[in-house]
Amino acid sequence: MKVFRDPIALQQELRGLQGSIGFVPTMGALHLGHRTLIEEARGGNDIVVVSIFVNPTQFLEGEDLQSYPRKEEADRRICELSGVDYLFYPNAEVMYGHDEMYIAAPDVRAYVLEGLSRPGHFDGVLTVVLKLFHIVRPTHAYFGKKDAQQLALIEQMVENFFLHVRIVPVDTVRESDGLALSSRNVYLSSEERQEALKISYALKCATKMIAKSVLNTATITQEMEHVLVPLDVEYIAFVNRDFHHIEQVELGNTVILIAARVGTTRLIDNLFV
Repeated sequence: MKVFRDPIALQQELRGLQGSIGFVPTMGALHLGHRTLIEEARGGNDIVVVSIFVNPTQFLEGEDLQSYPRKEEADRRICELSGVDYLFYPNAEVMYGHDEMYIAAPDVRAYVLEGLSRPGHFDGVLTVVLKLFHIVRPTHAYFGKKDAQQLALIEQMVENFFLHVRIVPVDTVRESDGLALSSRNVYLSSEERQEALKISYALKCATKMIAKSVLNTATITQEMEHVLVPLDVEYIAFVNRDFHHIEQVELGNTVILIAARVGTTRLIDNLFV
């Protein structure tokens, strides 16, 4: 595995290679969810590139940029064991200059749900992903469905900017008890981790109701709220694949999303129906 920190050097290295390139952009603190993305990339491409970059432009004031978990040596080892060919490990100084150009996320889809409480967050996400796409020039890029809104916006950016990359969504990876894997899970105490399970329980509750043909989103939301007590719930949302709010579940075209705080840790999860 070759490790690059300079974007131009990596760009030049990859430009001379033949074959498909699978790309997994991450912010590090790699866990089984990231390893699953890497495995998907490894299985479908000749070359696998992973980036690790805690992108400062997607963090708002007061968020956990400085405390976000960083595990460089462990991450490097995981990438080696997972068969990664190139690891890109830049810093903010090489990724951003002065008086930068930024991508403006769409006015509607980027300012609901995650974007409502974090205005400007998706501007930073899309800007860094576009930069990474131009550096790596992958044929395929792999993203987890856990960040459903982010995934939808990246797919839209690829379409709107006519980028030559196929976005491959990968199902959320969970612990055996149902907790969605997240780098932020390390913030949870043992008691908080048990409380956090209520998020996946609420999604299971929704699944059971839909299986019984209960499709009214207000009715399902009410039951989910009971399951989530006493968590600090930021939102429970039912949207279609275009992220428009819906009042009736549309089978095959619905995403149920939850954002909640467990202690001081903000967690998100979702279910594609």
